[in-house]
Amino acid sequence: MSQFEVKSYTDHFTIYELSEPGTDSVVRICPDRGGIVIGCQLNGLELFYLDKATFEHPTANIRGGNPILFPICGQLENGAYEWEGVTYQMANHGVARTAVWDVVNTSTESEASITISLRSNETTKQSYPFDFELIFTYALKDGKLHTRQQYRNLTADKAMPFYAGFHPYFNVDNKKLSYETDTTRYLDYNDMAEKPFGDVFDLEGLVESVTLLDPKKPEIAFPVSGGAKVRLSYDKIFKYVQLWSVNGKPFICAEPWMAMTGELNRQEDLVMLDAGESLNAVLTISCER
Repeated sequence: MSQFEVKSYTDHFTIYELSEPGTDSVVRICPDRGGIVIGCQLNGLELFYLDKATFEHPTANIRGGNPILFPICGQLENGAYEWEGVTYQMANHGVARTAVWDVVNTSTESEASITISLRSNETTKQSYPFDFELIFTYALKDGKLHTRQQYRNLTADKAMPFYAGFHPYFNVDNKKLSYETDTTRYLDYNDMAEKPFGDVFDLEGLVESVTLLDPKKPEIAFPVSGGAKVRLSYDKIFKYVQLWSVNGKPFICAEPWMAMTGELNRQEDLVMLDAGESLNAVLTISCER
């Protein structure tokens, strides 16, 4: 048996499956539905929650997996922002998560991987008037999922504002969890108050999310279903982590973001990528059993 495998099949959409039999790890990606990872089994344990009905519906926002957030994370007041005197409408979390991504290549050389890309088009420019290209490689190796990202500004003569992020849904048995993080403060969007963050945090009963404000180490870990611990490690460009859940649903989301919700309106903490330049980043998800 090969050390790594990549195959594709159809389940309402084309799914690409990365496998590492030696670690009992399987990752499933759907380029047609926003380039999303819909399944992440590491060391024999499925980490991701997925509401399959939202995945199968061609226009529904997928509740589960790990949606890609670009060029914004979160939402904008009244769903709009102004740039250079023009007002644009943009849906929550931006344009990438609802777009069809292209498959660039797959590989089983030293890892199981797929590279996908998304370029700006007339649809994206209605919300976001910039020429861009996103190139993401999902790579499975040693029982870890690495998401290598490249954000490219193809606009000829101006800098491109954005703040990207991820929105992974993790299976949990309860929502009062001990988090490994060095953050000391969080913003509670339920009452818009800033509060101290302790080792244990309970999302049960909260309607809105909370944002961890001051983590120094770009990493967070917490227990998930199956008696395991999941760990997210990422580049320091992801300054914040959003915690969120839905009452009555067996998941929590721990979301690395480059800026806080609404930043495209505030314009104080934007990533500004110069014309012709690119930004590279990595997110790694691992499972400790």
